[in-house]
Amino acid sequence: MNKLLRKIATAAAAIALTGMSLANAQTAICYNCPVEWADWGTQIAAIKAKTGVTVPPDNKNSGQALAQMIAEKASPVADVTYLGVTFGIQAKKDGVVTAYEPANFKDVPAGLKDADGNWVTIHSGTLGFMVNVDALKGKPVPKSWADLLKPEYKGLIGYLDPASAFVGYVGAVAINQAQGGTLDNFGPAIAYFKALQKNEPIVPKQTSYARVLSGEIAILLDYDFNAYRAKYKDHAKVEFVIPAEGTLVVPYVMSLVKNGPNAANGKKVLDFVLSDEGQAIWANAYLRPVRQIALPKEVEARFLPATEYARGKTIDYGKMAEVQKSFSDRYLKEVQ
Repeated sequence: MNKLLRKIATAAAAIALTGMSLANAQTAICYNCPVEWADWGTQIAAIKAKTGVTVPPDNKNSGQALAQMIAEKASPVADVTYLGVTFGIQAKKDGVVTAYEPANFKDVPAGLKDADGNWVTIHSGTLGFMVNVDALKGKPVPKSWADLLKPEYKGLIGYLDPASAFVGYVGAVAINQAQGGTLDNFGPAIAYFKALQKNEPIVPKQTSYARVLSGEIAILLDYDFNAYRAKYKDHAKVEFVIPAEGTLVVPYVMSLVKNGPNAANGKKVLDFVLSDEGQAIWANAYLRPVRQIALPKEVEARFLPATEYARGKTIDYGKMAEVQKSFSDRYLKEVQ
């Protein structure tokens, strides 16, 4: 009887392991792919429908994703990752991603990809103010960085932690540039954040899209694509503002994780997000796809005019990556 039980247990274990491997064969773990951000929900569904690969949602931010990949370097869990460009550059330096050139890699401009394929831009966004007009309760929609320092906006402003979340760091760089600073001098940004503390800002670490829709945060430093999604897809009374003093346009990138457990599936994911269909999904979510595909006319019409977008500038993203830690350390010491 004991021998029979052992045989049954062994067979059951084998079946379980087979089932697990079959499940894994259809999965790609992506760090920092939250369904509420950049319409990853639609992209994940399309990846499943077209490739058969399931990508479980993951609600990390860029900093948390990179930290976990470093911690798991000896035994990786993720297969792909989605990061702000400076974190993508750092991930290569930290040796946690590996070279892979997805389909259509050649169509991505040279400045928006690692030459060896360690990271590649999939879309870009323009930073500004995502404003829930109703939550302002009659106060005017702010139009500038200077406006946010006015006492009337006390308790109404939110920004993601610039020492952890990429969009938070982008906000810091945008503020710094607008205040006359440079990537070698973050003094103006630090002074601005200190002044902003008088308005008691809300500073979460993860995407706060739902908190804006609910009115908990009335003014969030965020990208155009999230504001347009709120306005046109979720039909919230939300406006997007490009601050008068200027702002940044920044790329978001993806990478294949080095020694990821399901590398073949990870490659399918990367191939899909750069395909015509994958890029069209970003465009329909109001992101600027990295490949030159035509935006649907109804989508193009919903963006602010080109004259407004002229205030959005690019920057030396490599240099921005180099100075990120020094800024983060200073922010944590002097502001938070």
